[in-house]
Amino acid sequence: MARDWEAIFTAWSTGPSETEKQRAENAERQVREAVAASPALNRRNIKVFTQGSYRNRVNVRKESDVDIGVLCFDTYFSDYPDDNVKALLEKSEVPATYTYATFKNELEQALVNRFGRTAVTRGTKAFDVKANSYRVEADVAAFFEHRRYTSADRYLSGVEMIPDDFSPPRVRNWPEQHYENGVSKNNSCGRRYKRMVRVLKSLSNEMSANGIDSAKNAPSFLVECLVWNTPNDYLTRQTYYSSVRATLAHLFNQTMSDDGCSEWGEVSELKYLFRGSQPWTRSSAHEFVSDAWDYIGYT
Repeated sequence: MARDWEAIFTAWSTGPSETEKQRAENAERQVREAVAASPALNRRNIKVFTQGSYRNRVNVRKESDVDIGVLCFDTYFSDYPDDNVKALLEKSEVPATYTYATFKNELEQALVNRFGRTAVTRGTKAFDVKANSYRVEADVAAFFEHRRYTSADRYLSGVEMIPDDFSPPRVRNWPEQHYENGVSKNNSCGRRYKRMVRVLKSLSNEMSANGIDSAKNAPSFLVECLVWNTPNDYLTRQTYYSSVRATLAHLFNQTMSDDGCSEWGEVSELKYLFRGSQPWTRSSAHEFVSDAWDYIGYT
């Protein structure tokens, strides 16, 4: 018996429940309380914020944990457009006395003091804080501000971390720009953007559970970015079934070669999607889209 894909896609498009949102908010609040209770951290200029799928309201059932950033502004990492700007700014900059390693160690101690040693596991990039009935599981990452200077007096503000194993040596992200762009696109297409992200992420999860390798190699962040690079008119067809078909057809055609997607960016539009040291490739994205088309049974 053929599956009712329209009903399935409609169910998958639904956002997080109020209970899920409350448990995520509880996790963020408790991390903020941990920072505030730390004698080492409460004197620092720190912002605690939810990022990733929960923040952007594109989380699905399989994503049971919430990503929380702890951003310290007391020290920042810089990226300059050219050597002239670098030389000019270095005249006024002073070497940092508060290191990233110290900050991460102090954050670990604050989390252990708040949640207990058995509930906190240190990973190379983030701390895993185990869930309970009151909060979801949380991945807590320590960041310094990243400043991408566009001139001597202007810069874009992002976040940066140094993994414990230095692989890769730096991780730079743009959570605020990602969030703002996602909201804008969602509003411009009748809220279909985030719904379509949830649909394709849920589809990818089901494909992965059924042993399809291309889905296992398609991170949820990549799926979100693929939908970001889909024109609004493909996302807003009369039914979800036709919208998914149009979206997959667009993505299939554009990822057949580098020419069709070399300029595509992440949702922040501050990093290229298929350039640099990304953990995916254009060809792996194309394979996932092709397999998704076949999995649904489009012709």
